[in-house]
Amino acid sequence: MRGDRIIRARIEVALAAMTAALGIVTIFWRDWIDILTGWDPDHHSGGAEAGRILAPFAASITCAVLARRTYRRLMVAA
Repeated sequence: MRGDRIIRARIEVALAAMTAALGIVTIFWRDWIDILTGWDPDHHSGGAEAGRILAPFAASITCAVLARRTYRRLMVAA
């Protein structure tokens, strides 16, 4: 059971780091979705990405909070 919680916490930390990285990439490179997918709904203005910048940061914060909660539970159990 403890091993499962450690794996879960590591996955949560990895997801938090990945989503934070996507949010940071969006701040500095606003049309990365257009270049990566070829889909250009905002004609390279970066408006679509800027509108979605909150989602990666919200996911990052959520994953970080869940990871912290999981680590605290592991420390209390130990």
